[in-house]
Amino acid sequence: MNILLLTSFYPPEIRSISTMMRELAEGLVARGHTVTVMTPQPEDNLPDDEKGKSWPTVVKEGAVTVVRIKTFGQRTSNYVLRGLSELTLPFVYRRAIKKFVAGTIDGVVVYIPHFPLAQVGAWVKKKYGARYLLNVQDIFPQNAIDAGIMKHQALIKFYEYLERRAYRAADALTTHTSGGREFLIQKKAVPPEKITTVYNWIDVAGFACPSPPPSPTGGEGEHESFRRQYGLEGKFIFLFAGIFGPTQGLELVIEVARRMADIKEAHFLLVGEGTEKERLKQLANKYGLGNVTFGAFVPPRQYPALLAEADVGLMCLAPENTTAVVPGKLLGYMAAGLPVAAFLQAVSEGHRIIREARCGYSIVSDDPERAEKMIRQMYTERLKLKEYGKSGQTYAAKHFSRSSCLDILAKLITNRPH
Repeated sequence: MNILLLTSFYPPEIRSISTMMRELAEGLVARGHTVTVMTPQPEDNLPDDEKGKSWPTVVKEGAVTVVRIKTFGQRTSNYVLRGLSELTLPFVYRRAIKKFVAGTIDGVVVYIPHFPLAQVGAWVKKKYGARYLLNVQDIFPQNAIDAGIMKHQALIKFYEYLERRAYRAADALTTHTSGGREFLIQKKAVPPEKITTVYNWIDVAGFACPSPPPSPTGGEGEHESFRRQYGLEGKFIFLFAGIFGPTQGLELVIEVARRMADIKEAHFLLVGEGTEKERLKQLANKYGLGNVTFGAFVPPRQYPALLAEADVGLMCLAPENTTAVVPGKLLGYMAAGLPVAAFLQAVSEGHRIIREARCGYSIVSDDPERAEKMIRQMYTERLKLKEYGKSGQTYAAKHFSRSSCLDILAKLITNRPH
């Protein structure tokens, strides 16, 4: 089959979904398909050595053809402008498909929450007779409503209209949690037979045997540890690595760090970028926290090495979220054998996974006192945390195998039983 993959995130941008999209494209090629990826030009969340580069519109990356197109303002921190920008995406993508994709399209795969891309998927289905698979990562606009980003009722109704159209147009839908599937069935009236749970996957082997971090000079020879780079030798590191966005509720982590200032060995390392990062830095400065360090994004090839040097992996989602979403970083932590401390909304499926995997602790993210107590407990139990890490790694290898997840997706695209 000739398959078109439409996504807003693709390497070199650093996101767990970017890596997944590349692995999906490569996995479909390995299963005998021809794959073209269409994605925006890289704008942000880039490793230092990729910043400032110019990217060709069409390039062959291995056996995958990648078309990178210019979009306008999709990553701005102004949510009104971002919303207006996204409304132009169908026109930009359709024009690019006509210009750069030759021949037939037998299957189209769209990853959302960007519903304008779902419109493009429906257009490809109608124009080319393609089978249309829609993957729902974040349930939008519900997640934006929960975060307080979307409040205007007319705008909410408009996006809910796009949401209904998207679910109807797709031949098959997938979510990465069973709770997300149930939400779409019960709240959005999606027929159960149309929607399949396919977990986001992780390359456990790649995390279990990480490459070392770069040397101070960038050349061969002795490698500088991340602990040394951040000046954290001898510290017990609670690591958050990812996007600093409004749905994370990371001010809870800052509050826990403030309450934990009496334990000099405990340190909170927050690595990544996002619209909330500057505000969180200002909050830490306001409290005069010497036990909090902020760092830039770490390139994907170095990320496993960063996890290998941490002691606990932190996750946080604001309690206002009402969908069962599981942060992608959970899988990376588990694959790396890193014990997990999670502050999540009540309905997150992450609670169940952490409990079943016995890989750490989780609580609802609405109580700073409980959060502090949990982190203190993990520090007190630090000598036995490796047991949690090993248990999580075993669970990830069994349940989040890339090969098995890609097999299911490939069968859904080709409309074969799975």
